[in-house]
Amino acid sequence: MKRPTFADLSIFFVKYAFNTRFFLAGLTRKSKIGHKVIDKLLFEDDEIIVIPNTINLNKNENKKTVKKIPIEKKIDESKSSFLPTEILKKAVSESKNVAIMHNCICRTSNNCKDYPHDIGCIFMGPAVKRIPKHLCKEVSAEEAIEHINKADAAGLSHLIGRNKIDSVWMNVGPKEELLTVCHCCPCCCLWKVVPNLEDDIGDKIEKLEGVNVETHSEKCNGCKLCIDSCFVKAISFNEETNTIEIDQNKCRGCGKCVNICKKDAISINYTQQSVDAILDRIKNLVDYTK
Repeated sequence: MKRPTFADLSIFFVKYAFNTRFFLAGLTRKSKIGHKVIDKLLFEDDEIIVIPNTINLNKNENKKTVKKIPIEKKIDESKSSFLPTEILKKAVSESKNVAIMHNCICRTSNNCKDYPHDIGCIFMGPAVKRIPKHLCKEVSAEEAIEHINKADAAGLSHLIGRNKIDSVWMNVGPKEELLTVCHCCPCCCLWKVVPNLEDDIGDKIEKLEGVNVETHSEKCNGCKLCIDSCFVKAISFNEETNTIEIDQNKCRGCGKCVNICKKDAISINYTQQSVDAILDRIKNLVDYTK
């Protein structure tokens, strides 16, 4: 019988403990010791940026396709056709080592019925070489970009950054050598625990600079689907005006509420930011080009 690896034991524990994640996150607010231990073990020096899924923008024009960019081509930041997910594609095209996880551990642990289990995380950086082969497969930049397109088409939002929890459960530290790209659904995303985490930990999950989510009350029919889709509980319903409201201090700009709204009562806007500046910031966390 094959001896189980550390990662195998970690997966068993994660699947067993997944549905207790809200309780565990709440300990960071209730206990100083719990806060210190959980932050040290799982979130120390994390910095994660939310990349919105904007595939369903311009729905009325039936433009539901994802723009593909050629490998190694510099993104022209003066063009209005820029999509936030191009940040991910640019990072992938520059990365020396890229791997895709066979399955999403969050969706498999939660037995998700609404989103595909086979759209797993993308990992980049020197630590990729140390990831057990039965968890991930190393891929080309083209394969990784196609994976991002697949995640976009499935309605998933993205997170990119240094996520210590991944280097811990796969035992591939140090954390400075692993960059994670998550493809998150509104029902199973691990980061739904953000409202339960103490603010100094939850704030490590950041909105992409230049992104803004707005409501259009005249179009809202009060269905409240957007409230359930928000993983940080930034959306509430105003009973007096019979419309939804967004707390901009909580909103991470993931775009899930925009994609789920059938009345176009919510829109997401983003200014033309410097892709290279964002990538430089990410490279300061993990130099994925090595």
